[in-house]
Amino acid sequence: QYPTEPPDCLVDFPVQFAISWMPQNSLIDIYNQFLAALESLKEFWDAMDEIDGKTWVLEPENPTRSATARRIAIGNNVSVNIEVDPQHPNMLPECYFLGADHVVNPLRIKLNNNMHLWDPEISLLQNLKDLLEIDFPSRAVLEKSDFAKDCGICYAYRLAGATPDQVCDDPRCGQPFHQACLYEWLQGLPSSRQSFNVIFGECPYCNK
Repeated sequence: QYPTEPPDCLVDFPVQFAISWMPQNSLIDIYNQFLAALESLKEFWDAMDEIDGKTWVLEPENPTRSATARRIAIGNNVSVNIEVDPQHPNMLPECYFLGADHVVNPLRIKLNNNMHLWDPEISLLQNLKDLLEIDFPSRAVLEKSDFAKDCGICYAYRLAGATPDQVCDDPRCGQPFHQACLYEWLQGLPSSRQSFNVIFGECPYCNK
């Protein structure tokens, strides 16, 4: 159907690559539109590249250019998952904290209290540091193994692509588990109780 209709274009973009096409257009026109789209995403990719280069990203393990989410290590068994808008990369991203309540609750409070300090003129990473009042663990000092602890049930780090993101709330324990492993374990305990889709029970590691 070419040139009546444009050729199919496969790109690794975080947004749809919509081609403006007329029968008199050429492949050079598509190439120029591709270059313009690349330029429009430069700020987004610069922000994500800084995060990938200066922090320990737990997920995705090998991010593609279309990936808009990063799970960033903050400390032992605590991390933040951010979802960045590729068209507004300098705006506050969606943030979801993973870890024990006694660790992540103070971070949630800091984020809520400091939202007004977000400055679109500085980098996404620096804004996150300022709002959370932390320094993310440096790739130059620490290894990924310092944060990537295995599940306390299956003793593996990755399970069907998932990493341990459920953590015991007891500060003396803090053992992480895969959600699927923990759910199956708690379902098998007579002492566990369930409310709607949430199940409550003792930690498999410390019995608290």
